[in-house]
Amino acid sequence: MSLPELVLHESALAHNLAVMADYCRTAGVELAPHAKTHMSPELAARQLAAGAWGLTAATPAQLRTLAGWRVPRILHANLLVDPADIDWVATELLVPGGPEFLTYVDSGAGLDLLRDRLAAHRPARPLRLLLELGSPGGRTGVRNDDDARALAARVRGSALVELAGIAAFEGLTHDPAPRAALLARVRALTEELRPPLVTAGGSSYFDEVVAALGDLDATLVLRSGCYLTHDHGVYQRTSPLRDRFRPALELRAAVLSQPEDGLAILGFGRREAPTDDRLPVVLGHDDWTVTAVNDHHAFLALPAGVRLAPGTVLRLGLSHPCGAFDRWRTIPVLADDGTPLSTVHPHL
Repeated sequence: MSLPELVLHESALAHNLAVMADYCRTAGVELAPHAKTHMSPELAARQLAAGAWGLTAATPAQLRTLAGWRVPRILHANLLVDPADIDWVATELLVPGGPEFLTYVDSGAGLDLLRDRLAAHRPARPLRLLLELGSPGGRTGVRNDDDARALAARVRGSALVELAGIAAFEGLTHDPAPRAALLARVRALTEELRPPLVTAGGSSYFDEVVAALGDLDATLVLRSGCYLTHDHGVYQRTSPLRDRFRPALELRAAVLSQPEDGLAILGFGRREAPTDDRLPVVLGHDDWTVTAVNDHHAFLALPAGVRLAPGTVLRLGLSHPCGAFDRWRTIPVLADDGTPLSTVHPHL
């Protein structure tokens, strides 16, 4: 590959897989990593081989991709509302020999839509539903616990669907109070409704989920996905295992020009690197700062007097793995000495 290029480090991948598997085993919880992080068949296979309970998807397109990879258990951490997608689930997933499949429900209207479409197909298996709880001002999810109880009763009253569990996502805020409040609601309703499964846990606060829900009489499934590669930004700040995980992603880019003292222009931009959390950092040079990016150029502020020749290759650390993977269709995996070992192929 020519520069810029995104690479993965095999030793960090293998290390992170082992650390997370050990954490879940010790905590007595299951892991369905969110595949949206990488959408790579190679990395998905490694997560399953390391003991993952299943894989999580966010969109119908991702569901189709995971089904094509023969993933045996798929957790759809979202709502199915497109009739064509519901039809596809009924005819392709809820069939003998199909993968175990779970999806969310958060309203009576959403449940009616699911049941109406399922009734037209009469699938071999009921659709397993996770009752999603949400917080005020957040994304989807039932806000009121009385409404949640009524919805659970309606789910249990239909032969086309089955109440499989309670679901939530606590990672929408860095304020611990609303996270704790949401998890307390999940705990109370799980104790009351007694479903077989409960799921929560992104990549930042899964330790809080284990502390709040880990002793319930239900299988607790975490959905953390970014542990696999970790990063040099958001998850280095927020992951409960940030002192154990190792960043596996690295962007390599060349210096294009140094048109003035204190400023170099690098050959990468927002088309090659995520910038939603923070700009990339130059590894090994804490006082060199990427200050802005265009589509394919980056502005690097340098201490006075530092000169970089055109073609000088710099190594950069990234923040937010999801945004890195979705920019590349092939990523080499390297040994510690730089030898290419394999390639991963992220899908959109």
